[in-house]
Amino acid sequence: MNGPVRRLSPTLVGSRLVQSTRRATAPERSEAADATLGIVLAFVAGGVNAGGFIAVGRYTSHMSGITSAMADDLAVGAFGLALAGLGSVLTFVAGAALSAILINFGRRQGRSSVYAVPILVEAGLILLFGLIGFAFASAANTAVAVALLCFVMGLQNATVTKISGARIRTTHVTGIVTDIGIELGKLVYRNRAPDLPPVRADRAKLLLLIELLAGFFVGGVAGGLAFSRFGFAASLPFAVLLLALAGPRLASSRPAP
Repeated sequence: MNGPVRRLSPTLVGSRLVQSTRRATAPERSEAADATLGIVLAFVAGGVNAGGFIAVGRYTSHMSGITSAMADDLAVGAFGLALAGLGSVLTFVAGAALSAILINFGRRQGRSSVYAVPILVEAGLILLFGLIGFAFASAANTAVAVALLCFVMGLQNATVTKISGARIRTTHVTGIVTDIGIELGKLVYRNRAPDLPPVRADRAKLLLLIELLAGFFVGGVAGGLAFSRFGFAASLPFAVLLLALAGPRLASSRPAP
């Protein structure tokens, strides 16, 4: 005979969601917390990157492409475009630097919100991006919007890099796809030498990598559709998602043990 069906009340569900978000930005890290944070941030990065392209005509998350474009622009004498590319790289670096400053300051202060603060800053900057594009449509403001998105991408990538100990990246997928290929190669490798250590795939890592890639892709689809239909106002849901991620930890901020 089956036991009674356990029903989850909205209050219990909400409590569990709050606990999950608190763990995702907690100073005490775990693989589950890193995975939750990484997937959410990959979704946001994919959405803002794809949506940003529709809004301002530039991808802002991958510095490899921007740096290559700078080289091409210099080669053909398009110095203005090369200078714009340099500005994108420098603002990305500045965003990463700000993340390091915020996290190191939070660690020295012993605050439990050490990782939530840069996510809160990112949410505010995404809102600012939406406001700039919505209220001030001009070529000059487009350049400002591109620089702002590059700053946001640098901030996010550095934040999740420091949180996960460089195990997780969220704003570009080249490394993710490479690591997926490596783990798949290990998975199908036939160990024929019994006297040598076997080659084994890290299945948990492979699953996480696939989830990160899927998060970035799904976020890109959502961002592309949202920005195509609603314009810069589509920035709001991504900022709210980040606020929901950082909010519970900030609300319970205390000196870290």
